[in-house]
Order: sequence, then C-alpha cells, then structure tokens
Amino acid sequence: MTESQKTYHSEEVKTDKQVILEINDLHKSFGDNHVLNGFNMKLFKGESLVIMGKSGSGKSVMIKCMVGLMTPDKGRVNIMGKSILDLGQAELDQLRADIGFLFQGSALYDSMTVRENLEFPLRRHMDRFDSDLNTEELVIEALENVGLADTVDLMPSELSGGMQRRVALARTLILRPKIILYDEPTSGLDPITAKEIIILMQNIQEKYGTSSIIITHDVDCARVVGDRMILLIDGINYKAGHFKELSLSEDPKIKAFFKQ
Repeated sequence: MTESQKTYHSEEVKTDKQVILEINDLHKSFGDNHVLNGFNMKLFKGESLVIMGKSGSGKSVMIKCMVGLMTPDKGRVNIMGKSILDLGQAELDQLRADIGFLFQGSALYDSMTVRENLEFPLRRHMDRFDSDLNTEELVIEALENVGLADTVDLMPSELSGGMQRRVALARTLILRPKIILYDEPTSGLDPITAKEIIILMQNIQEKYGTSSIIITHDVDCARVVGDRMILLIDGINYKAGHFKELSLSEDPKIKAFFKQ
C-alpha cells in the first residue's frame, strides 16, 4: 500500500447516511499500463460526489467497471447492496435502469425528435411506473424539469449545444434513477450556459434527492455542486475531502487541479 493510499484510509468519512455505491481495491491494467491501482470510493445516499483526474487517469475505466461494462482485474463494486460481478445479464440490466448517465457529448439520436429520444429508454422500462402514467406525461414532465417542454417536436440539430445537454439530462431523468453519473457535464459550453447546467444539476439534486457522481475538469462546477471530492491520481483515490480543504492544499499534485 502506498503512502497516499494510507492517507486516504485514515480519512474515513463519518456519516450516518446509507452507502449506496462502494468500490473496494479496484485494479485494472492493459498490458503494462496500470490504469487503476487500488481505487476506493463510497457514495452516500443523496450525495453529490465530484471525481477529478487528469486525462488518462482512469476515470472512464472506473465508470465502465462500476456499471459492469468492463471487468476489473481485482476488486469489488457494490451498488445498492448488490455486487456487480455476481449479477447475471438480466439482473445487471435491471440495475442499470436505476443509474442515469449524462454523457459529455449529450449522445442524442440525430434522426429522432426530442420526444422520440426521451421515449427510447421508456420502451423497455414502462413497468417501473404506475399503470395510470403514459409515455406522453413522462416525456413532458422530464422536459419541464429542464425548462424545455416546448422543444418536444424539434430535432436535435435545431437545438443549441446547451439545449442538447439539457434534453440529454431530461432523458437521463425520465426513468427516475437513484444514481446519476455526469461525465463532464459542462464541457464545451460557454460560461453562461455552463452555469445554467450547474444550477440545473443543483435543482435536480434538491428535487429528487438522487445520489450523483460528477466527473469534471471544471473547478467552478466542482465547487458549486460537490458535497465532497475525490482526486484520482496514479490510479488511486489520492485525496478525498471538501472543495475548500483540497483547494488550500500545498501538495503540488493537488494544487495542479486548482490552477486557473
């Protein structure tokens, strides 16, 4: 165990909140490239957890291992009391329905209207809802949550980049997930639009009480939305804490994240 790993384990988070997602001693290598070297993480119910790491630090690999899209070389991932590695495909698919993803590039289907984009995830999961709810009501509710109900019949190409990101967030919300994974939610957006997305994330957190993991390089986003932060360096959770605490650190590896 490295010194940085020892440091982290001495900083146990004291809370009575339920652990909704936990990663223990996660390792993943590709040949001689050791991407994850014993990563550990806890996400508490209703928490917004920011993970920051430089490009190539293993954030994407960690997420893929987290949701069962990639098998780690070693370690465990438990989500809502279930071990990802022990689930069959049907159980895994059902668990993934409780996890919403907001992708960096929005990932809307260009050939579908906004309505059709939001209806797409509902086709397999309408059994999650009361029988008196219909698809149209769920679509409009999700769009109203992001202030875009009037775009329901537009094509993605008719929307600005910020509007596309908000529609993608509406699609994420439509299944009412218990956990939301945000992958660089403000990347590529102008400062004003990025601020709108950050405020929207806060509103969603307050309204639904979801547990969120935010992967970001945006220091302002991390400061505003994060209840807690983890810095992913050298394949491990190098340091965990609150934004103010970490931003005042004299450790050169930590200071590099907060330079403007």
